[in-house]
Amino acid sequence: MKLVECPRDAMQGLSEFIPTARKIAYLNNLLQVGFDTLDFGSFVSPKAIPQLRDTAEVLAGLDLSATGTQLLAIVANLRGAEAAAEHPEIKYLGFPLSVSETFQLRNTNKTMAAALAELGEIQNVCEQRGKTLVTYLSMGFGNPYGDPWSPEVVAEFTRALSDLGVRIVALSDTVGVSSPALITPLFCQLIPAFPQIEFGAHLHTTPDTWREKIEAAYAAGCRRFDGAIGGIGGCPMATDTLTGNMPTENLIAYFEEQGVALALDKPAFAEALQVAGKVFHLPQTPFQT
Repeated sequence: MKLVECPRDAMQGLSEFIPTARKIAYLNNLLQVGFDTLDFGSFVSPKAIPQLRDTAEVLAGLDLSATGTQLLAIVANLRGAEAAAEHPEIKYLGFPLSVSETFQLRNTNKTMAAALAELGEIQNVCEQRGKTLVTYLSMGFGNPYGDPWSPEVVAEFTRALSDLGVRIVALSDTVGVSSPALITPLFCQLIPAFPQIEFGAHLHTTPDTWREKIEAAYAAGCRRFDGAIGGIGGCPMATDTLTGNMPTENLIAYFEEQGVALALDKPAFAEALQVAGKVFHLPQTPFQT
């Protein structure tokens, strides 16, 4: 089981700028927990995502001396990928490829065809610089725009990614439209059809639907899950109302109920929860260590 903590996704839509030093302190807390991957920042235009304009400064302040957690940075174009690839500390570059034309235009100002072509160039950068590309299939469970969607459409995109050599694909429920009736069949179709690809679930949710979504993906064989402490976040490019990320504490609770060994440092996670409460102004809740 791989848990990917996504403070970048939690922060990116906030209007109030989080000071760089506070970001660094929070991320250093998260690096002690034992997550597989930390989605820590993005190399995108500061005009598009002003909250993350300090990603390079944040990276310079991270203590990676005693952690097994790998760093992931989001990029939206070739220029951002080349900038991110300059940093040896970063292992993964994440690129949002939408199965909705409308959202691709809103998110990266490109058509799907242009985005797929650029993704091929980014994959080349990753191969040349020793990075691994993680492709997020945004609107992977449907979209609010009326754009065509079906499991076959998602499979076609996945086939194109496989042909480019992409080996990690995260199905992204960008606006929280997924349901077990969509999640389970989609993973059940894709996982056996593309055994060379590691599939992840980047699920957005409401407080009353998180369990059924995790359960549906897990039952279908997904073993890579993204989350954000407190369920904070959402994509500011998708709709006017943000649908929160999957709360990491809920992921942990669910998998522990299932007897899944997560190898997390529980006291470190409890401390991260407390720090997150101050960063995001969350109500403080106890965590069983």
